[in-house]
Amino acid sequence: MPVLNRRQTLGLASAACLALPGAAWAQAACAISTAATQGAMTPDAALKRLQEGNARFMAGAPLNCDLRQQVRGTAQAQAPFAAVVGCIDSRVPPELVFDQHIGDIFAARVAGNIVNDDILGSLEFATRLAGARLIAVLGHSECGAVKGAIDGAQLGHLTGLLARIRPSLQRLDYSGVPSSKDAALVQRVAERNVRDAVAQLERAEVLRALIDQGQLKVVGAMHDVATGRIVWLA
Repeated sequence: MPVLNRRQTLGLASAACLALPGAAWAQAACAISTAATQGAMTPDAALKRLQEGNARFMAGAPLNCDLRQQVRGTAQAQAPFAAVVGCIDSRVPPELVFDQHIGDIFAARVAGNIVNDDILGSLEFATRLAGARLIAVLGHSECGAVKGAIDGAQLGHLTGLLARIRPSLQRLDYSGVPSSKDAALVQRVAERNVRDAVAQLERAEVLRALIDQGQLKVVGAMHDVATGRIVWLA
């Protein structure tokens, strides 16, 4: 075995000391969410955790967690800190763009990230019964459902789904013939659709009670499919 000189020894020791805090942080970040950690988390802290996760995703530095260990750790119970209502679009998987893992978030996905009775009931379970502190409604750029709603597309059961997005177009101060070829209009309708969903959730009786008690926050956000960046709507 080669003998290290004093400079090499000090260098390795320094590297080890620098690595330990990072390793310890990563281990803590990959820890399973429990009822205790969920109960201690505020809605603002839950939002910050999603924001930090997208920052890691954007930086190309996601957490490298042991997913099989997380499977074992959540086999008997779950305590997600947040719920995300997102579109079915394959480019916007909530767990990836927020860099979250097994047991971290509830994900309810439907074309156009609309809120109907089934989604609302799912969120009542996620929050009132399962303890999630945050609901994020996540829209995205270039949404096909939004484009279909703008163009008045009709196809089987999809027609009724798109009809739920159409009011967001009608609420805009827009003149002319709406078309999905108008990229700026598509973005405006997508953002308004998110805001309308947030307002709908905030009016729901069960969720409103949690909000008033300081146990829940509902927020809206837009994901850019060209960059992966998530912008939070005021």
